[in-house]
Amino acid sequence: MKRFNHYDASSVEEAVSLLQEHKGSSYVIAGGSDLMGCLKDHLWMEYPEAIINLKTIPGLKKIQLKEDGLHLGALVTLTELSESHTVKATWPGLAEAARRTGSPILRNMGTLAGNICQENRCWYYRYPDKIGGRIDCVRKGGKRCLAVPGDHRFHSIFGAVNKCIAVNPSDTAPAFVALNAVVKTTKREIPIDEFFTAENGAASTILDRDEIVTEIFVPRPAEGSKSAFMKISYRKSIDFALVNCAAALTIVDGKISAARICLNAVHNNPRRCETSEAALIGKELTEETAQEAGQLAVAEAKALIQNIYKVQIAKTIVADTLMECTR
Repeated sequence: MKRFNHYDASSVEEAVSLLQEHKGSSYVIAGGSDLMGCLKDHLWMEYPEAIINLKTIPGLKKIQLKEDGLHLGALVTLTELSESHTVKATWPGLAEAARRTGSPILRNMGTLAGNICQENRCWYYRYPDKIGGRIDCVRKGGKRCLAVPGDHRFHSIFGAVNKCIAVNPSDTAPAFVALNAVVKTTKREIPIDEFFTAENGAASTILDRDEIVTEIFVPRPAEGSKSAFMKISYRKSIDFALVNCAAALTIVDGKISAARICLNAVHNNPRRCETSEAALIGKELTEETAQEAGQLAVAEAKALIQNIYKVQIAKTIVADTLMECTR
């Protein structure tokens, strides 16, 4: 890695001030599991001058259950979330999403904010400069997405955003979307449906360069609500998802009154299955209705030759995740 200035921030305000002082040439670090790889591989067009450590800021690592819902500090680790009895009791889908992320070591390091803010995955974009030189894909200033004519086995099955077909890799992101979470930052409160974007340069969120996530809020579920998360990957640990899915249902008198379903690793952004959600309202949750929802979830798929297999996986995992909500 190249040299950079490292700062231990003592407060959120100090961290923001340091970002503004080194505007456009600084990043924050929490768990560091994504950032360190980006630094070692010289991922960005310009190497940062400063790294601001958030772990030294008190008060950002709390799991609090309040009357309105669950308040999660940005520095809560994936391990802490997955092992929280409070979370497992009321939001089992979220706890399972955290449990299925990475390996035990990565979960001990990785934070919630880091997991939802990590950059999209593509081996062309993340190709290390030290191995054969820089590959200028469209996200690095090139003219085209190299995965489209190249190796796109793990890429988007719902088309491109700004020519890019890299996918969002987060496991917790679809769970937060299914649970209608709100991301609180140093500037604003952002509904989770509006948080992710592949149109903000190389980033995967709408965050400004001097904006820091401080908390993720999950509303208390309505009576009769259940949630679930499922993930398909080559191995049970370490690997990013081929496809993952989270669902949250409210069932009253045997009928579905509310539904939120989210797929990930299938598009540049976590993908709400709104057509599937609408089709479930007022119906009983059965194998037939779950399979119908799965079919609707992939109705607009635009898969390429090498990743068409993911369409069947996505269709099936939606149905299976919905049925998991009944267990």
